[in-house]
Amino acid sequence: MDSGATRRRLAFGAAVLAVSGALALVAPAQAEAVTAGNCAGREVRTLPFATGTVHVYRQGGYVCAVTLSKDPGTERTMSVSVQARGNRPVVDKGRYTRRAGPVTVHAGHRCVWVKGAVADGSVSSGWILC
Repeated sequence: MDSGATRRRLAFGAAVLAVSGALALVAPAQAEAVTAGNCAGREVRTLPFATGTVHVYRQGGYVCAVTLSKDPGTERTMSVSVQARGNRPVVDKGRYTRRAGPVTVHAGHRCVWVKGAVADGSVSSGWILC
């Protein structure tokens, strides 16, 4: 093998190593973005309240919501619910350290009512996304 072919192979190997290193640095940020919401689609509402925030996402005819605590790490009662008009709410309620949900409903083109709570704080949206 001539020295030109060896240099090309070494340059190619260095390029592959550099790209894989860059991807390793980018991947954790993308994973955290998915972990923060775990809902598919585009965020359409943010409902802040004293002890947390409810994030609402929509994709196609589906609406998804998750409640995030402002003080993660402390276990407390948390909940999130989404109700499409004419249907029963889908609820996730329990003792969590960071978030309740996600919960998803098929709303089609109907309004939804979103509620969230962390400890003594809560929020209720009223009918939205009509």
